[in-house]
Amino acid sequence: MDSTRQNKISRLIQKELSDIFLKMTKETRGIMVSVSVVRVSPDLGIAKAYLSVFPSERGGEVIEHLTNNTKAIRYELGNRVRHQLRIIPELRFYLDDSLDYIEHIDNLLKD
Repeated sequence: MDSTRQNKISRLIQKELSDIFLKMTKETRGIMVSVSVVRVSPDLGIAKAYLSVFPSERGGEVIEHLTNNTKAIRYELGNRVRHQLRIIPELRFYLDDSLDYIEHIDNLLKD
């Protein structure tokens, strides 16, 4: 069960990461990245960001690119939230494939 502080920090990081990714995806045409949920550890040291990528075929490639650029993304996040957070959490990115799963279930039900 998450504390109120964890929920507030999760929402703050989700909002700021969404803005960062929006700026990054304007440079790469044809890919859309959205942050579906962020989960922060109880000690506020690790933030797990679950990302939805469109088109979903390029999801692995996008996650790998973001993982390789984690330091730059964390630095940008730190510049944006430096007055709200004392310690910027370590970022970990995961692919959120729940939309693909829902589509797969829907196709099975139609057949």
